[in-house]
Amino acid sequence: MATQRFLTLDDVAEILNVSWSQAYALVRRKELIAIQIGGRGQWRVEKDELERFIQQKYAEARSSAVTEEPVPDDAEVDSTR
Repeated sequence: MATQRFLTLDDVAEILNVSWSQAYALVRRKELIAIQIGGRGQWRVEKDELERFIQQKYAEARSSAVTEEPVPDDAEVDSTR
């Protein structure tokens, strides 16, 4: 039996733990590439495309992570604030 190549937006929403509307918004904004099959609302996302999207989001999170200097244990607190 062949493996499934495409996912529905319901599948995508479940995998990403978001609502169908949020998954559809990703498609509308072209953040997640999908194809429309048949009638209205019949969107399909390739499994590889979803994986690319997830990896891209991780890369964005890594590059935007703020590195903060640790606060010393003996730091004085300014009580005038």
